[in-house]
Amino acid sequence: GTPRYWLAVALDVPLADSFDYYHDLPVEVGVRVRVRFGHRELIGVVVGQPTQPQFEVDQVKPIEAVLDDTPPLSNELLELARFAARYYQRFLGEVLLPALPMPLRKPSAYTSPKANGGPVARLRTRKAKAPPPYEPDQRPTLNAQQQAAVAAILSWPRPNLEHTISRAPAPAPSGQTGCVVVPQPAPSAAASSTAPPQLNLRASGTHLLFGVTGSGKTEVYLHAALQVLGQGQQVLFMVPEINLTPQFEQALRQRLQTATQSYSVAVMHSGLSATERLRAWLAVSQGEADVLLGTRLSIFTPMPRLGLIIVDEEHDSSYKQQEGLRYSARDLAVWRGHQLACPVVLGSATPSLESWAHAQRGQYQLSQLTERARAVSLPDIQLIDIRRAPLEQGFSQQYLRAIHEQLAQRKQVLVFINRRGYAPVLNCASCGWVSQCRRCSAYTVLHRQPGSTKPYLQCHHCGFQAVVPRHCPDCRNQDLKPMGRGTQRIEEYLSTAFPAARVLRIDADSTRKKGSAEALFAQVHAGEIDILVGTQMVAKGHDFANLGLVLVLNADATLFAQDFRAPERLFAQLMQVAGRAGRHIGGAKVYIQTEYPEQGVYQHLLRHDYVGFANHLLAEREALALPPYSYQALLTAEAKELSTALSFLNAARTLLSTDANLRPWAQAVQIYDPVPLRIVRVANIERAQLLVESPQRQALQRFLLPWRMQLHTLARQHRIRWVLEVDPLEI
Repeated sequence: GTPRYWLAVALDVPLADSFDYYHDLPVEVGVRVRVRFGHRELIGVVVGQPTQPQFEVDQVKPIEAVLDDTPPLSNELLELARFAARYYQRFLGEVLLPALPMPLRKPSAYTSPKANGGPVARLRTRKAKAPPPYEPDQRPTLNAQQQAAVAAILSWPRPNLEHTISRAPAPAPSGQTGCVVVPQPAPSAAASSTAPPQLNLRASGTHLLFGVTGSGKTEVYLHAALQVLGQGQQVLFMVPEINLTPQFEQALRQRLQTATQSYSVAVMHSGLSATERLRAWLAVSQGEADVLLGTRLSIFTPMPRLGLIIVDEEHDSSYKQQEGLRYSARDLAVWRGHQLACPVVLGSATPSLESWAHAQRGQYQLSQLTERARAVSLPDIQLIDIRRAPLEQGFSQQYLRAIHEQLAQRKQVLVFINRRGYAPVLNCASCGWVSQCRRCSAYTVLHRQPGSTKPYLQCHHCGFQAVVPRHCPDCRNQDLKPMGRGTQRIEEYLSTAFPAARVLRIDADSTRKKGSAEALFAQVHAGEIDILVGTQMVAKGHDFANLGLVLVLNADATLFAQDFRAPERLFAQLMQVAGRAGRHIGGAKVYIQTEYPEQGVYQHLLRHDYVGFANHLLAEREALALPPYSYQALLTAEAKELSTALSFLNAARTLLSTDANLRPWAQAVQIYDPVPLRIVRVANIERAQLLVESPQRQALQRFLLPWRMQLHTLARQHRIRWVLEVDPLEI
C-alpha cells in the first residue's frame, strides 16, 4: 500500500505536547498542517517525524492538508517555543499556535467558500502599502557615554548565525529569578571600577543600558541598530505598550533611511487588524523587513537574520503576559539572544531588580548614561507635605500656584493620577451605601465625561455597567456623593479653575478608538495643549519638548500595598513620570503630594537615586529570601464557590507529601497555605491562590512538571479552572 510518514503535530489544546498523524508524503518539521481533532478541524505545526506512532497504528488519523503558503517555522523558533513551554509549564502547542497571526491558525481561513487560496494568497492580491517618503539623514552626534555604550553592545563577538543555532548550549538555570542567565566569567577588577563601560565587553551577550530619563538611550539603540543592519542582519526592537510604537516608528523610519541605504520597518502589536499583523509577520519572517518594532508578542516572530534584540523600558510589567501562556517577553529575549549568540540590550532608567542584580554580579554587561543628552539638568523633585494642608479637589495651594506660574511662562503642565474615571465610588452620606458591583467584590467606578452623555457606573474588573441611581437603593436619600478622584474629575476641575487653559485628558477611556492615542499625543507635541491630565499611559517614553512641571496626585495609594514589589513599582512609575519634565528646557520641576514624606521611596526619589534605592531593596529581599533570591510559582483556582477553589488548592498542596513522585521535592520546595485573592470574586467567579517557593530555580522546575500533570487529573475531579504561573509579578 501507500507508505505512511508519521508526524508529531503540536495543537493548541491543553492535553499533550504533540499528537500523532500521518501523511502519504514526507512533511518537513515546522510546516503547518490542517487536521481533524475529535469533531473539530484544527491547524497545527509539525514538530517531529517519529519512526513509530505512540498509539495503535489504526487509531492514527491522516492529516487533511499541508499548508505550505508560508516557509516552515525555523528550528531556532521551535527551540524557543519548546523552552517557553518547558519553563512556563504549558504544552508546546499552547505556545506555538497563539504566536502565529490569527489567519495562519484558523482552519476557516483555508476552507471557507471565500478562502480564495488562503490568507497569504488573499494578501498578495491586495495592494501593498506605499513606503514612507524619503527623509534625509539627520543623525545627532553621540556624547562620550553614549559612544561607549554603543561600543560595548557591538563588541560582543558576532559569529555566523547558521552555525550557532544547532550547537548553542542551553543556558543553565540561574541563581536569580525572572531572567535566564548564562554562566559568565567573573568581571575583571578594572571592569567593576568606575572606568568607562567599554572594559571587559566580551563577558556577556546581555547588556543593561542604565540611563537617566532623557539621557539618549534611544540614540544608543539606533546607532547600534544601524551598525547591525549594515552587516545585513535584522533587529528586533521591543517596547512595552502600543501607544509607544507610533513615536518609535517615526524615529526609526526617519533614521533608518540614510543617503545610501533604506531599511524597512515592520510593526506588530495587538492593536493591529489580523491582516496588518499577518503582513508584518510575513515581511519579517521572510527576511524582507529589516526591523521589527513590536510589543511582547513580537518575541515569537521568526527572524532569519536576527542580529540584535533591544528591549526598551525592560522593567515594565507589560512585558509579562497575564492571560494564556504567562511568559515574560524580556526573559525570552535574553534566552533567544543567547541561543543565537546575538547581543540583547535591556534599557531602562529604573531597571528591574532582577536585571540590576544580574548586572551587579557581572552576568549582564552594565553601561551607564548619567547625564541628559541635551545638556539640560534633571528636574528638581520636591515633596509637598499635605498632612495639615487644605486641599481643593485634591490640589494643595502650592500645586495651584505652580500651575499659574507655568501657564504664565507658556510652558506645559502634566498632572499625573493613576486612576481613570470620575470617582472610584459613589457613596450615600446618610446610610453608608456604596456602589458595589453585583458580579464582583469590588466597587463600581463613576464615569462622567465632561460635556458628554449621562454619567454611568462601571466595574473595571468585569466591565459591568449600570445607570447612576437617582436615590440611595437602601434608604432612598437623594444626596449621593462621588468619593475620591479620577482623571475625569481632575480634568473637569482644572477646566473650571483655569478657564483660559487648554486641558486634555489621556487615559484608557479617551484612547479607545484606533488612532486616537496618536492624535491626542500629537496635540501635546504641537503645543496645542497647556495642561495634560493622564494615567501611566503618559509616563512612559514620551518626549514632551515644552513640559516644565509635573504634578503627582495620590502617590501614597500604593505605598503600603501588600505586594512586596509595590515599592519597586512606585519608584519606577514616579521616576518615569518625573522624567517627562524638562527634557528640552531647563528649570523643570516635579511636585509630589504625600502624607509620608519621610518614606524611603520618596527620599531616594528626591536625589534621583535609583542605585541607592535598588541596593536597599535588594538587601531587604535577600534578608527575607524574596525574589530575586528565591523562585516562585503561583497556582490560581477559579470556581463558582470559594470552598471549591480552596478545596482544590488544599488537595494540590497535600500532593507534596502523599504522591510518591513528588515526595522527593518536599525539602526543596515550600508550599504556602491557599488564600482567597484580594478581589476574591470577579464576574461571579470566586478565586483563590497558592504560592510555591524554592531557593533553587532548578528544584522548582523539577517539582512543577510532575505536579502539573497531577493537577490536570485533580482539576477534573473538582470541576474548576486553574492556571499555574511561573515567576509571577503580582502575589
